[in-house]
Amino acid sequence: MGKAPEPDQLYRPWIDNYPEGIDWDVDVDTTPVHLQILDACKKHESSNALDFMGAKTTFKTLEKDIKAFAGALQSQFGVKKGSRVALLLPNTPFFPVAYYGTLLAGGTVVNCNPLYTVSELSHITKDAGADVLVTLNLKLIFDKAEALCKAGNVKKIIVCDFPSALPLVKRVLFSIVKAKELAKPSQSSVAEHVTWFSSMLSARKSVEPAEIDSANDVAVQQYTGGTTGLPKGAMLSHANIAANVDQINRWADGLFEPPSKTVAVLPFFHIFAMTVCMNVPLGRGSEVVLMPRFELKMLLDLLVRTKANILPAIPTLIHAIAANKKVTPEQVASIETIISGGAGLPQDTREAFAKLSSATLAEGYGLTECSPVLCCQALRVPSIPGSIGMPLPGTDVQFIDLDDPTKFVEPGERGELAAKGKQVMLGYYNNEEATKEAFVNGYFRTGDVGYIDEKGNVFLVDRIKDLIICSGYNVYPRHIEEAIYRHESVDECNVIGVKDSYRGEAPIAFIKLKDGKELTKAELKTFLGEYISKIQMPREFIFKDELPKTLVGKLSKKELREEYAEREKQKQSKS
Repeated sequence: MGKAPEPDQLYRPWIDNYPEGIDWDVDVDTTPVHLQILDACKKHESSNALDFMGAKTTFKTLEKDIKAFAGALQSQFGVKKGSRVALLLPNTPFFPVAYYGTLLAGGTVVNCNPLYTVSELSHITKDAGADVLVTLNLKLIFDKAEALCKAGNVKKIIVCDFPSALPLVKRVLFSIVKAKELAKPSQSSVAEHVTWFSSMLSARKSVEPAEIDSANDVAVQQYTGGTTGLPKGAMLSHANIAANVDQINRWADGLFEPPSKTVAVLPFFHIFAMTVCMNVPLGRGSEVVLMPRFELKMLLDLLVRTKANILPAIPTLIHAIAANKKVTPEQVASIETIISGGAGLPQDTREAFAKLSSATLAEGYGLTECSPVLCCQALRVPSIPGSIGMPLPGTDVQFIDLDDPTKFVEPGERGELAAKGKQVMLGYYNNEEATKEAFVNGYFRTGDVGYIDEKGNVFLVDRIKDLIICSGYNVYPRHIEEAIYRHESVDECNVIGVKDSYRGEAPIAFIKLKDGKELTKAELKTFLGEYISKIQMPREFIFKDELPKTLVGKLSKKELREEYAEREKQKQSKS
């Protein structure tokens, strides 16, 4: 391994161009987040912490429930430092109580996506060694928990009663109209392993707060998407999680202070929402408005009702708002800041939203392994389009050579983004080889290709694994996608690389058109001739009614690769 440059030799142009009033070289706070939340609960006890469909939870109640849940985990389940507790929950008031209660008891949170298959959940719970699982009595979710328990992947199930989280009128209506959607855990095949969440809280068992080594004890074991194999468990220490909360707060410069309200439409089990929609605002004593799932009308009604001003989102969600002609400026008038993450923000989406709202739209960037945020555009003023902003306070970003990662590229040259900071994970759980491959010269390798300009603005070009080598030239799908998005008829697009007998690899573009629009392949090819070279021109344009997305709503290449491979296989079998 090559030797990294000395700190004073590293290229850090952002230092001289940082937003006024914000310092980059700081001593980041690593006080565990559950202690920060309990402190906020004491300072803001009469204020509302959570709003779920109109049902309010004060900070005082949140504190009591967190402590009661933690006490019950210790006394009833033997949870102690290092115990893994899996959360199989959508956004409900139960989530923060279970999350902070687990941390207070000394346990490690293992976030699970309720939309995952039983097979996917089996891998995560088994790999993590999670004996306890917290879930809902919604049949769609509980059936998966039951299957995991029957298979021996979890030993105990804590069940939260979904209707009890709703306002009284909605609670009664749900219990009558949607009774069939509710499971009956006490009558299930695993009834002897079931404990009700409500009974744990009502027991009001006292908790003995675990003694935490912030730098080394794992707070959250967050599993990566697994697009290139089985998901790996990123071990995020208490210091990692807390550091990113402090870094975001410093960068936000008071944005999350009361009376701000943050919309949590992104799921808490996703690392972006866990930090930006839950840990950051609750730690500042401001209100979080929860949605169990994304539905455009529900979101718009929520904004009108609550006047929430902060909306963390992914590009497809922003696009859904901006592209819908029925959405009025009045419905989104309360939004002051949108923080976009999870995927690159297309320029046409940014422009379309700007016609609807004067809110600051800031693009951020991060990864599961980094708790997750590394860079972000300014949250108070407009930023340079196409950039993911500057490194957060206490975060060092460098670019390394694509062929020899032990070498740093020259300023302005393209390379793989590598990062160092207190938010970067300890490593992958039970996977020393993957951990070793993830770091070089003490920097975490992100797998993203990009560069940094002379003022410290970071730009991403594409993922290394998505890079297409055409006739020896590097072709970046994201560049092609940006060009396709320029056409007024295009709603969504996704570009993949496939084997090509002549060029080695070639781009294939999958496209969804806007409602009522028509576009031929020849017309699109002619249009793109102004923006991309012949080498970058897709070999095929495939129009589809819908493009596949990941479970958190990001456009996904994985399914498209599988679809195209199957299509080619069928072609060959017919010929």
